[in-house]
Amino acid sequence: MTGFVSLVGAGPGDPELLTLRALRRLREADLVLNDALVHADLLELAPKAKRFYVGKRAGRHSIDQDGIHGLMIRAARRDQRVVRLKAGDPFVLGRGGEEALALEAAGIAYEVVPGLSSATAAPLLAGIPVTHRGLASGFAVISGHAESAYAPILDGIAPGAMTLVVLMGVKLRGAIAARLIARGWSAATPAALLFGASQPGGFVRRVTLHELVATGDTEIATDFPAVLVIGEVVSLADVIGQLHPVPLAERSL
Repeated sequence: MTGFVSLVGAGPGDPELLTLRALRRLREADLVLNDALVHADLLELAPKAKRFYVGKRAGRHSIDQDGIHGLMIRAARRDQRVVRLKAGDPFVLGRGGEEALALEAAGIAYEVVPGLSSATAAPLLAGIPVTHRGLASGFAVISGHAESAYAPILDGIAPGAMTLVVLMGVKLRGAIAARLIARGWSAATPAALLFGASQPGGFVRRVTLHELVATGDTEIATDFPAVLVIGEVVSLADVIGQLHPVPLAERSL
């Protein structure tokens, strides 16, 4: 059997932010299984491949996780070169570990191609360093899709001790901010909602924890993926990028 699966990180969207190995695997692929957040331009880099959408957005799953495992395994057993293309990095809140375990169990040869995670790329592109001497010596990346996922982590972090980067947290941003304030974080702590990092039309909304609580139920009309950053480092965006403009335009709430 010569089939092979590559679990490939697509980065934050801009094709120029792919790794060289990711680009090579796309060009060689017979089949690409792509996530919902993978930018369409990236699929054009796999001219020989059949493409199969396996995206999962909130409340809209095209296929379940076991189904994705089955597609990869069957294609590899037909001697195909498969690229499982995942936004960001496969092992950062991307269920890449589950897919690697499924391939291991099935005896399928595979590799993991790391990608640039939006957890660090999105803040960077908005002029926000996730660590900065005197402001934050560390950062935590958490999933904000459910209270059960983020509550134990937030409750264990001392107020203002580090930068918080929340993926999949726009819907519950008000609840997250309220929990932090209740745990002793200042309501004036700066935060930023970063939409569509590295993608045309991407934008940022600068707020405070208090404003997140006040507007937490407000619908934000966009299909862009979003990253929420909380901490004093957000204030550095006032300076960083002024001489070399960042690609995220600022919008108000």
